[in-house]
Amino acid sequence: MSKNPLLTDWSTPFGLPPFGDIATEDFRSAFDIAIEAAKVEIEEIANQSADADFDNTVKALEMSGQQLTQVARTFYNLTGAHTNPALQEIEREIAPKLAKHHSAILLNSKLYDRVAALWAKRAELNLPEEEDRVLERYHIMFQRAGAGLAPEAKERMAEISQRLASLGTAFSQNVLKDESSYQLVLESDEDKAGLPDFLLAAAASAAKERGLDGKHVITLSRSLIEPFLQFSANRNLREEAFRAWAARGENGGDTDNRDIIKETLKLRAERARLLGFDSFAHFKLDDTMAKTPDAVRDLLTKVWSPALERAKEEENDLAAYAQKRGDNIEIAPWDWRYYAEKVRKEKHDLDEAELKPYLQLDKMIEAAFETATRLFGVTFKEVHGAPVYHPDVRVFEVIGKDGHHLGLFLGDYFARPSKRSGAWMSAFRSQERLTGDIKPIIVNVMNFAKGANGEASLLTFDDARTLFHEFGHGLHGLLSNVTYPVISGTSVARDFVELPSQLYEHWLSQPEILSRYAVHYKTGEPMPKALLDKVLAAENFNQGFATVEYTSSALVDLELHLLTDLSDFDPVEFEKKALADISMPSSIIMRHRTPHFSHVFSGDGYSSGYYSYMWSEVMDADAFGAFEETGNIFDPETAEKLYRNIYSAGGRPDPEEAYKAFRGRAPEIDAMLEKRGLKAA
Repeated sequence: MSKNPLLTDWSTPFGLPPFGDIATEDFRSAFDIAIEAAKVEIEEIANQSADADFDNTVKALEMSGQQLTQVARTFYNLTGAHTNPALQEIEREIAPKLAKHHSAILLNSKLYDRVAALWAKRAELNLPEEEDRVLERYHIMFQRAGAGLAPEAKERMAEISQRLASLGTAFSQNVLKDESSYQLVLESDEDKAGLPDFLLAAAASAAKERGLDGKHVITLSRSLIEPFLQFSANRNLREEAFRAWAARGENGGDTDNRDIIKETLKLRAERARLLGFDSFAHFKLDDTMAKTPDAVRDLLTKVWSPALERAKEEENDLAAYAQKRGDNIEIAPWDWRYYAEKVRKEKHDLDEAELKPYLQLDKMIEAAFETATRLFGVTFKEVHGAPVYHPDVRVFEVIGKDGHHLGLFLGDYFARPSKRSGAWMSAFRSQERLTGDIKPIIVNVMNFAKGANGEASLLTFDDARTLFHEFGHGLHGLLSNVTYPVISGTSVARDFVELPSQLYEHWLSQPEILSRYAVHYKTGEPMPKALLDKVLAAENFNQGFATVEYTSSALVDLELHLLTDLSDFDPVEFEKKALADISMPSSIIMRHRTPHFSHVFSGDGYSSGYYSYMWSEVMDADAFGAFEETGNIFDPETAEKLYRNIYSAGGRPDPEEAYKAFRGRAPEIDAMLEKRGLKAA
C-alpha cells in the first residue's frame, strides 16, 4: 500500500503540496493519522513529570501538531478555492472532529495548569519580548476556551465548539451552492442592452466555463454581477439578477441559512455566558484593540451620520438624473449602480467602460509587485512548472532585498464555480524559525472575470483595489520575521489585521504607479493624464453609498451578537428592524445580508468583528499620511519603520504600541473621514 502523499516529506519545488499526487480520499485518512499523532504529542507534554518551564510547555506546544497543520492547510485552501462534492463531504465530517481535537487541547486541565503556573510567575521568568508575548497568547487562548471552568462547563464548551464548526461549514457550503447554481443567460439584444464589450467578453468566458459556448452568462460573482448592474439598460433583468444576489442563503430548501444563523447565535451566546461575559460581542471584543461593544458602536455611529447624509444627497442626484431622462421611477437597489455610473459620467466625464481598458490584470499584478519592491526591496520571479491545484494558479518566488529566498506567492485570480465568492489571503505554510528557517507559502485568491480566449483580463478600479488589498495581506505573511508560529504573519488582533492590507491600497491610486502600469490593453499607450486626473478627482464619488452599505453590515453584525434571548429570533426580521432603527435608505442594502454574511457565519473569524475594516481604516488613512508628510510616497526611512513595526512584526508587539512605534502617536479619525469625503472642508 503506497504511503499517503499528504504525510510524506514533500520533495516538490519550494515544498509546495504535491497536488498532482493527492487524491481526495487521501485527506480522510491523513486527518485521522495526523490527529492521532498530535494527540500523542499533547499527552506527552501534559503528563511529563518535570515542572513547567517555557521550553517544555509553551515551546513544546508550538512544535506539536505540525503534520496536522500541513494536512489542514492544504485541505482548507482547496475547499475554499477549488472544491468538489467529495471534498465538501469530507469537510462536513472533519469540521467537528477538528473542533473536538482543538477543544481537547485547550480544555486539558494538566496543560492549562502548566501554562497558568508559568503565567503566575511571569515577572520572574525574565523572558525575551517574543517569548513573553507567546506565553501571554497561550494563557489567553486557554482561558477563552474555558480551561478554567468546572468539568461540566468544559464538556459543554467542547460540544458547542464542535457544533459551531459543523454549522459554519454548512453555512459556507450553502452560500456556494446558491452562487454556483444561478446563471442569467443573456439571449437577445434587449438582454444585452447597455453592456460594454469588456463585460460581454467576460460573460462569454463565464458561459464557456459552464458549458454554454457561444452564449453570455451573468453569474453571482461580484466581478460579473456588479458591472452588470452598473451597465445593463434592462431594468427587469437588473432586478432579477439583483434579487438573486441579495437572496443567497435565503431561498428555502436545503441551502437556506436562517436556521443555521439562529442556532449559531444561540450557541455563541451560551459560550459567552459560560465564560462570564454579558454577550458574545463582549466576549469576542475583549481580545481586540476595540475592547468593548461601546467603542465599536461609537466609531460606527460617528461615521454613520455623515455617510447617511451623503447617501441621501447621492440618491437625490440619481433620482434627478432618472427624471431628466424620462425614467419615472423611484431609485431601487438594482438601480443605484446603473444611475450612479451615468451621474459619474455627467459630473466627472468618467465611466467604467472608458477606464477599464487601462486596467489589465497582469499590469496591476506588476504594479503591486513594483510597489513592494520600492517599499521593502523584495522582488518577484515567476516560477513555471511548479505543482498547483488549478491551471489558473500562478507561482512567484519572492526574493528578499539581501538576494535570498524569502517565500513563495501564489496568485489565483479568476472566478469559477468551484471557488467560494470574495477575495482572501491564506497560507499553505507560515514563516517561523522554531523548527528551522521556515519560509512562507502565501496565496491570494480572487474572483475576477476572465477575459475571452487570447484577450487580456480587465479589471474595474474596485477590482484593482481588491488586488492591492489582498496583496497587502500577502506581504504581511511574506515579510513576517518571528520565531514562533502562534504570532507569525497575520496572527494579530482582528481589528489590526486589516491595517497592512488597507494601507497598501493607497499606492494603487498614486499617479506614480497608475501612470506607469495603467496602459491600454490593445495599444499599450499609458492612461492619458486627463483620464488619470478624472479618476483621482472622482475617488470620493458614491462614497455615501459605499459607506452606508458597509457600515450597516457592521452595525447589524454587532447587534446580532449583543443578543442574549433568541427564543423568538428570526434573522431576516431582526435585520429589517435593525436597519429601520438606523434609518437605512430603501435604495441601499447591506453589503453582506445576514443569510450570506460569510465573514460572520462561515466560522467566527469576523463575528462581532466586521467593524474591523473601519477600525483599521482609521489607522491606514492616518498611516499613509506619514509618507505624504515626507513628500515621498516611497520614503525609505518611513518604509523601514513600516516594515519593522507592522509588516514583519507579526503578533509580537501589542498592536496599539506597534502603531505608535511606526507613527509616533495614536491614529486620528479625521484622516479616514477626509479620505471618504465625509468631512466638511
